[in-house]
Amino acid sequence: MTRILYGLSGEGSGHSSRSKQMARHLESLGHEVWLASYDRGYRNLKDEFNVFEIEGLAIASADNKVSNIKTVTKNVKRLKKGWLRLRALKNEMFKIFEPEVVITDFEPMTAYLAHHYDIPLMTIDNQHRMRYMTYECPPGHQFDQKMTKSIIRAMVPRPDLSLVTTFYEGQVTNDRTLLFPPILRDEVIAMQPSDEGHILVYLTSGYDTLLSQLKKFTHERFIVYGYDRRDQEDNLTFKLPSKQGFLDDLATSQAVIATAGFTLISEALYLKKPYLAMPMEGQYEQQLNGFWLEQLGLGRNAPEIDEDVIGAFLYRLPEFNGVLESYESEGNMKIQAKLDELMQNNGQQLKELHHRRKRKKWAGQIEEPVVDSEAT
Repeated sequence: MTRILYGLSGEGSGHSSRSKQMARHLESLGHEVWLASYDRGYRNLKDEFNVFEIEGLAIASADNKVSNIKTVTKNVKRLKKGWLRLRALKNEMFKIFEPEVVITDFEPMTAYLAHHYDIPLMTIDNQHRMRYMTYECPPGHQFDQKMTKSIIRAMVPRPDLSLVTTFYEGQVTNDRTLLFPPILRDEVIAMQPSDEGHILVYLTSGYDTLLSQLKKFTHERFIVYGYDRRDQEDNLTFKLPSKQGFLDDLATSQAVIATAGFTLISEALYLKKPYLAMPMEGQYEQQLNGFWLEQLGLGRNAPEIDEDVIGAFLYRLPEFNGVLESYESEGNMKIQAKLDELMQNNGQQLKELHHRRKRKKWAGQIEEPVVDSEAT
């Protein structure tokens, strides 16, 4: 049995969805797990797990664009509480719970304290593919690529091991990074997909430009989530947040139109749903997701949305469906098997990796990989 502290970003639902699956698996093996998160991550997990509430960074957006001013203002207001929760995390989790292993899904407090207390640190996320994996960069985003890599390095410095999830292939740049298929919720794996004719639309913030375009396609039915409404407007059916309701509408849709978040794309591909991705302006990861979705022929990337883009996507649905027939996901078995191996004997294998990394550092060996994750 291993004592594990699992930190996860509270921004959006993807981190908590992924972490829930991994935490369930670890607990089923008898390990003692505490999670640490904030905002949506805390709310999504607190009823099922032991969750320590911390403070973290948030992104403010409007009309599918990141608002830099609102984002800075929002996070400045969190600084005082963030400092208090950091002290509490240090005292209550690291000094009393005394984790033997720290896992982080893009959460910096737990990562930095793992270094402070000399505890093995492992990442489980999709963000580290942008740091430790070679891939073709979306045209015009080379500066964003470099900035994102630097941000990831600052958020989670020097992990001993990175388990990276991805829906496209690439080469890793060091021997401390392992690639896995996207982590899927049990509820998604259990679904039997069908086509009831509607198109699922999901937005994380108001995007009135898109709604006005969708109304032009009068022969299509759109089910819209993300507006905190429950009513009908022309061919748009607005629904309130519902985990099961959303999943049912996803599984029975003919296609998906949504922002380019990694988790929803992964779930849609598993259920073989063509995807029109609208990357949020200012979020490089979403630009990357949309770019690779289109490169693989699994959907369309739409940094700018208009009637022609939507019409072209709908026209090509048979083509996308044909490609999706050959898309295969291995589910969670591969990454769960690796976790089982790493956590045996109180996390002994991960502890050995940690001590080996320390010896390399003391010997003056290069800390970061020699091969850069620039486009190749």
